[in-house]
Amino acid sequence: MEFGVDEAGKGPVLGSMFVAAIRAPRAELPDGIGDSKRLTMQRRQDLAACLRENPNVEIGVAEITPEQIDAGNMNELVVSAHAKAADAVVQAGDAGLCDAGDVDANRFGSRVEARISTSVAVDAVHRADESDALVGAASIIAKSEREAHVDSLRDRFGEIGSGYPSDQTTRAFLSRYFGEHGEFPSPTRRSWATCDSIRASAEQTDFGDF
Repeated sequence: MEFGVDEAGKGPVLGSMFVAAIRAPRAELPDGIGDSKRLTMQRRQDLAACLRENPNVEIGVAEITPEQIDAGNMNELVVSAHAKAADAVVQAGDAGLCDAGDVDANRFGSRVEARISTSVAVDAVHRADESDALVGAASIIAKSEREAHVDSLRDRFGEIGSGYPSDQTTRAFLSRYFGEHGEFPSPTRRSWATCDSIRASAEQTDFGDF
């Protein structure tokens, strides 16, 4: 059997990253599978529901929290999470493809393969979510998990935007929160440069007031 693995949420300053693995016969995948970033949210949700409801589609998910990201090495964490998600579904003799999370795709595939507890063959290529349906399906599930996670953060904190550093709503939320509490909310990747710039800006404002 074949499987595909991909991640979502590697770049945000707010919230977790998710890695999903899909193990399934290709004929069981719904039509319209593609890179999750190119699909509308509604289309992603519909496809994710189809994948989850199909008993012939096995899904594994791994979450990497902001705390783990701040304390660890991102390259190592991505490898570990790809292996963890795959480990939840693979069986001996399977062959899988990962969307490479390293500039050296072959190295990434080898590192993931070495971390999986079952004897499987793992390859990796860049932008595999655009060229391989199983990886595309994994991309959809990972993105769906990330979107549900961001929704849960909105329930806790109000409007936070997408969580990405380029999102002005996210930056405004973090700046406001830091100004009110003197720290960032717990789901923040405090090691990100975005936090450094917000902290520096707040300190400059305080110095100017003084």
